[in-house]
Amino acid sequence: MAESNEQCELVEGRLQPKISPKYKHSTLQLRLLLALNQWCDKLECGRVRPEWGVVLQRRGEDWVPIPDATYVSYKRLPAIWEEDEPCPVVPELVIEIISPGQTFGELTEKATNYLLAGVDRVWVVDTKAQSVTVERRDDLPQTVRGDEAITDPLLPGLFVPIAPLFAKNDKAN
Repeated sequence: MAESNEQCELVEGRLQPKISPKYKHSTLQLRLLLALNQWCDKLECGRVRPEWGVVLQRRGEDWVPIPDATYVSYKRLPAIWEEDEPCPVVPELVIEIISPGQTFGELTEKATNYLLAGVDRVWVVDTKAQSVTVERRDDLPQTVRGDEAITDPLLPGLFVPIAPLFAKNDKAN
């Protein structure tokens, strides 16, 4: 069978196509990755990767979602690990950006599945509302927008201002 270049997620034993990102989505993804990667490099605390499949369990079945961004600390996955495979451990953070054709409700349901699988934080990024909803396993969700910034004791020293993420030009980085 010929291999397809289409990205798929494994959900309940079936491969489901992942929605292809568009310009605004990929711009947000880049800005988030740059902010998280800068923080990781400064603290030498882990790795951030885009579109990296994660091996999890969902309702007792294998689940391999492909978040828009994933952060895994070196405590969970040592810096020396460099295999070319899906993330073999539960990450601290996954980020999902709402794409055209997806709803906030669909991604909050997916966030719940991530949390039930052991992920500590899920950021659901809403391009239309220009907000980030931070879902936590141990607390209520918090929506951050406008002049606010994301900070989190799980990610010490991380400070991600919201407004620049949604700026209309590429000079926001």
